[in-house]
Amino acid sequence: MDDEVVQRVFQEGGRDYFQQQPSTSTSSSSSILQSLPLHVSFDHGYYLLVKSIQELREKKEGLVTVGIGGPSGSGKTSLAEKVASVIGCTVIPMENYRGGTDEGTDLDSIDFDALIRNLEDLTEGKDTKIPVFDFHQKKRVGSKAIKSAMSGVVIVDGTYALHAKLRSLLDIRVAVVGGVHFSLLSKVRYDIGDSCSLDYLIDSIFPLFRKHIEPDLHHAQIRINNSFVSSFREAIYKLKCRSESPDGQSTFFLKDEAQTDNFIEMYLRPPSANEEARINDWIKVRQSGIRYYLSLGDQRIVDKNFIIRPKAEFEVGRMTLGGLLALGYNVVVSYKRASTSVNIGSLSLSLETIDTLGETFLVLRGTDRKTVGAEALRMGITGQWLTKSYLEMILERKGVPRLNTPPLVSATSVSHNQEKDIAAPKPIRTTPNLVSRLEDLAQPWTRSPTKSKMEPVLPTWHFASSDRSHGGLVGSSAFRDTMKLAPMPDSYDLDRGLLLAVQGIQFLLENKSVPVIVGIGGPSGSGKTSLAHKTANIVGCEVVSLESYFKPEQVKDFKYDDFNSLDLPLLSKNIGDIKHGRKTKIPVFNLETGSRSCFKELEISEDCGVIIFEGVYALHPEIRKSLDLWIAVVGGVHSHLISRVQRDKSRVGCFMSQNEIMMTVFPIFQQHIEPHLVHAHLKIRNDFDPVLSPESSLFVLKSNKQVAYQDILNILDSAKFCSSVQNFIDIYLRLPGTPANGHIAESDCVRVRICEGRFALLIREPIREGNFIIQPKVDFDISISTVSGLLNLGYQAVAYIEASALIYQDGKILIEVDHLQDAPSPYLQIKGVNKEAVAAAGSALKLDGSYTTKSYLQIILERLPLVERSYSGIHTHQAARLQELVESIQSQSYHGNLHIHGYLESASQQRFDFYE
Repeated sequence: MDDEVVQRVFQEGGRDYFQQQPSTSTSSSSSILQSLPLHVSFDHGYYLLVKSIQELREKKEGLVTVGIGGPSGSGKTSLAEKVASVIGCTVIPMENYRGGTDEGTDLDSIDFDALIRNLEDLTEGKDTKIPVFDFHQKKRVGSKAIKSAMSGVVIVDGTYALHAKLRSLLDIRVAVVGGVHFSLLSKVRYDIGDSCSLDYLIDSIFPLFRKHIEPDLHHAQIRINNSFVSSFREAIYKLKCRSESPDGQSTFFLKDEAQTDNFIEMYLRPPSANEEARINDWIKVRQSGIRYYLSLGDQRIVDKNFIIRPKAEFEVGRMTLGGLLALGYNVVVSYKRASTSVNIGSLSLSLETIDTLGETFLVLRGTDRKTVGAEALRMGITGQWLTKSYLEMILERKGVPRLNTPPLVSATSVSHNQEKDIAAPKPIRTTPNLVSRLEDLAQPWTRSPTKSKMEPVLPTWHFASSDRSHGGLVGSSAFRDTMKLAPMPDSYDLDRGLLLAVQGIQFLLENKSVPVIVGIGGPSGSGKTSLAHKTANIVGCEVVSLESYFKPEQVKDFKYDDFNSLDLPLLSKNIGDIKHGRKTKIPVFNLETGSRSCFKELEISEDCGVIIFEGVYALHPEIRKSLDLWIAVVGGVHSHLISRVQRDKSRVGCFMSQNEIMMTVFPIFQQHIEPHLVHAHLKIRNDFDPVLSPESSLFVLKSNKQVAYQDILNILDSAKFCSSVQNFIDIYLRLPGTPANGHIAESDCVRVRICEGRFALLIREPIREGNFIIQPKVDFDISISTVSGLLNLGYQAVAYIEASALIYQDGKILIEVDHLQDAPSPYLQIKGVNKEAVAAAGSALKLDGSYTTKSYLQIILERLPLVERSYSGIHTHQAARLQELVESIQSQSYHGNLHIHGYLESASQQRFDFYE
């Protein structure tokens, strides 16, 4: 996608010393990055950085050095780790070069001379040793050997990674700003009002930033604004009880691998004492040795026995804590937490002692709710589960009457400096004037929040009408019908939207009783299905897709995006049964056969009390009238396709607005879907780009080596093993005039797959590194009208592949055996989210040395003699079939006479001799 952008930032040359060497070849022989004239998102920056490293590594000899700098909490370390997981490079943390003082962000505490020697050694092909710093002992405790032969790429990660002393040794310079750095700045501005200038706040909270950090960031070639702060998308699920659990648990903590940590945790209350402050308004700081970690508020969700927390903690400097206290924040609560932890598979088991409470607690943590619950049962933990935080327990011990009223802080516990008043504090609120005034300031990119609104406090749910004086008993149907949620005042990003969705469900459970019926609607590829399942994982409920209600006669005509394709009477009956607490039978639809295969019984228990319906038409008036919570999701891959088409059109000299593209490619959306979304109680804009994000990476190894069926079974978990067969046709669409040097490049094409009786858009802009293809886990269903719309915009079908696939998987690894029509032998693909697990599976199948990173399109085209290729690049005998298929798509879009099922059936016949 960004090949032309990457090319723009290269020019002949190298590092400062590298440029002095005489050039002995053409301009393509060596490269050096030049600054991008813009800043990009975290996902986009990650993609550009990986592509740039690969480009530079090909164009120059020797080591490629990268510096990733930025303020504490900006996300630079996360970026370094994610790039290293793909490139397989060495990361050198600058924090290991600190001198042992309490403040590691002080410029004078960094041993630049040692770091420069290490980089020079590696650059000259010498092995070197980098220091190792112990943050509890506050000193260097040894060194770590780095082999030059293993370090084709080295990343220096640190606050001062772009300092002038290092820049001449760096090929690629990356600056990361945002993250908790921007969010903390925004929250402090909210808490104390606008009486202080932005520069004053920066100097108070991040005193070294403007003088010692920010000037270096402007020398970056890739500039990243990280809008991510915290997310429940990858939440941590906790079960907690007092340590009176069975004695058998103590044996876990006698193991050698048990890890002991001691923390000081403190909560800071904002200085605006005249306003009621909730726990969520407080700032949490955790001290571990000389490290300080900050999170904004007591962010968590409690559901049943589970405490669910986001990944919301970021490292900051000690000076940040001092700056907050100087601005008037008060330490309301502080306590010591001594923890001993062991890992049990993917879970963590801890004994935690809280000094203020004088008690010890057993805590089980993991990233999957069901796994955590199952492990607790397996271990026989039967103690009473606690869902209160340590902070809540401490406040209760102090006799605080209400948790949303902060306790009085005695004069002896807070210094006079901490109690100083801020002149005329006026908290910022959600008003357009104040927000736009903050953003309209002529500030450099390094200190300006990237979101259109950086309001740090989320709104709370309430009812628009709740006439409790009329209309029946609480919990009755008549009472429920009078309780209507008030819509949220704004739209929110995916992370805040997920949190608000869960809070909305909990609000309804507390005030409207069970069942709570949720509808999540939006266009294909917007992220509604992902949001539905992540919400269900948090609250522990069922998700029902509206695709289950397709009418067989409509699906045979590929009318997936037509509201009339839904069996509305059956859906209404199911919802009615659920509302009245009755068991109901939900249809199960087989998309491959285009018919209902069976029904499954569904009953909403009192213990759960929630069900989610998700689909394109989930917020249609005929459906939403029976639902309690309406959620709309837009953006995601849906928006990505529109941007992709706009880019393709501009490359051939034709500019089209996104609205024009929308009307052509998604005609049903504007006419029949979008009007319903505006009525949602919660509107979510999915800015997350799964095409570029490292969070959605799938690692793939591909080989055409023959592998026995039994060998595949041997490496998969037999308890979780399942298999399936897919027959598919891939059509590659490209705009005429797209620069391709006379060849078909997959990156220039939009790939449409016809599989199991439906169309899907395959988003593939992979990174190829070594033997691996790293690609996004993104395919999304589209209607036939979208394919026809692309053809109407001028896209032409230039390639066509028929294939059959046998798929084996166990939940961790997926092995796909693909038999391409024009390939003499099948190809095997190993896929998974864990790179090491995929590599291990390949080695177990003895595939090492046989891998290829070529796409199937490239493999097929390379096999064709030139005389057998048409102008478009496919078999001449396939050209007619492709043209016939395209005409059928266009005809079906208008008249309804498509026979693609027949294409798939004929394409798959006599294809499975190999598998048998």
